Amino acid sequence: MTSVGASVVRTHAGAVRGRREDGLVVFRGIPFAEPPVGDARFAAPRPVTAWGGTRDAFAFGPPPPQESGFQGRTGVIDAPMGDDWLTVNVWTPDPDPAAGRPVMVWIYGGAYKLGHSGSPGYDARRIARDGDLVVVTLNYRLGVEGFARIDGAPANRGLLDQVAALEWVRENIAAFGGDPGRVTVFGESAGAGSVASLLAMPSAAGLFGRAIAQSVPGPFFSDGLARDIAAAIAAEAGLRPTAADLSSVDPRRLTAVGEGLGPKMREFEDRWGMVAHTLTAFSPVVDGEVLPTAPWQALAAGSARDVELIVGHTRNEYRLFAALGGQLGTITDEQATAALHTFGPGPGFGADGERAYRAAFPDASPEELYEWVHSDAVFRMPSLRLAEAQIAGGGRAHVYELAWPAPAYGGALGACHGLDIPLLFGTFTADLGLMLFAGVGSSPEAEAVSSRFRTAWTAFATTGDPGWPAYDAERRPTQVFDTESVVTAYPHETSRRLWEHHDFGALPLIG
Repeated sequence: MTSVGASVVRTHAGAVRGRREDGLVVFRGIPFAEPPVGDARFAAPRPVTAWGGTRDAFAFGPPPPQESGFQGRTGVIDAPMGDDWLTVNVWTPDPDPAAGRPVMVWIYGGAYKLGHSGSPGYDARRIARDGDLVVVTLNYRLGVEGFARIDGAPANRGLLDQVAALEWVRENIAAFGGDPGRVTVFGESAGAGSVASLLAMPSAAGLFGRAIAQSVPGPFFSDGLARDIAAAIAAEAGLRPTAADLSSVDPRRLTAVGEGLGPKMREFEDRWGMVAHTLTAFSPVVDGEVLPTAPWQALAAGSARDVELIVGHTRNEYRLFAALGGQLGTITDEQATAALHTFGPGPGFGADGERAYRAAFPDASPEELYEWVHSDAVFRMPSLRLAEAQIAGGGRAHVYELAWPAPAYGGALGACHGLDIPLLFGTFTADLGLMLFAGVGSSPEAEAVSSRFRTAWTAFATTGDPGWPAYDAERRPTQVFDTESVVTAYPHETSRRLWEHHDFGALPLIG
């Protein structure tokens, strides 16, 4: 990276100074809201206080407090400590107010409890430079701070942070060379769940015109379920699930309270159902106000019919989690049966889900059944059904699958969850890229897949056309990204039929 010179832009709150780097101007750590501490703790984000003079925007803002798994997932962070978690970063070819370039706004994933926009894997220079557009990345509150359903606080504070960042984009991005009327939000995993939520939130309406959701997670919580989970989290510290009680614990220590529940989640299976078998106690809450209904129902009712959408998934979503859990090559038939009972489709899952999968895939091994039902239930079918809901509501959606396998471990991870991140950003030696590309970086084949992926996203942000036909219920055209990318009918027809009558929506509190 080369860094030469500086550039000053005036935002509504004050002037910021960015650096010229590799043909772009980059601004880091610009606050879009007040630090959510003190009397702002657990509150909706508040407008940032204006500053005098010119503020250097050279370093990423502090990561929001989060569980200890963060360092292992996203590597070394070059960011200061502090409470100013709610910041944005901007990559622009030229901060000329007359430029009017398309804008892409990235929302990171991490199970709603991990993540930071300053992570090296989210370096947006290749997207901005290759697409000749402006890229914004943002921080939002995580875990208990952002998503626990507690008394005395609004629900979905992390989502409200995202709305505040999008409002910042609307008010300020023109000064950075962007067009506030051509904004695309994009995100992966929990970031895709956030994108899906924004499509359903009245407060986000009109803040973006296009959206890309990469691997949408299925679990969304009903208010009752979310409150029960919050009570269990607070009990870990001997507290009540209230803003007053939880505010007595430092934000950086409170993350350990949420983390402490993780190993005990299966004890709550009789009340939480499949959630007790997932990796996170946090998800967006269908509270009836911030998020009035789950995304699938909202889109089918037309909430986002005027927003153009790309949605898709990787072919082997769950294999990453199986590998991280040391499960590859170890799954027994008993484990497969338990997974099919918990995650399979049907009115109450259970034996119906197992029978359906075993009948549909009679030659599958226990490991294949285990991986397939996890992938379908948690990511693949929620993603596909979001596209179908968008079409049912009168909107347009393009569907894709990433099938190109990660090169690490002789391809054993397949096209696993998260592989799309290093491919999209071109960050093969950072964060997940270090694991999925075996620490050796890219290859001509990887660069070719990466370029096709990135070009489709930036073309969509610019024109609304990613390069393949919109999805429809008859032909089901799907862009499959592989060594040789093709457009074909949706490639998992058996799974689609298994799940076509399943109702994705807010998960209930059982009993």
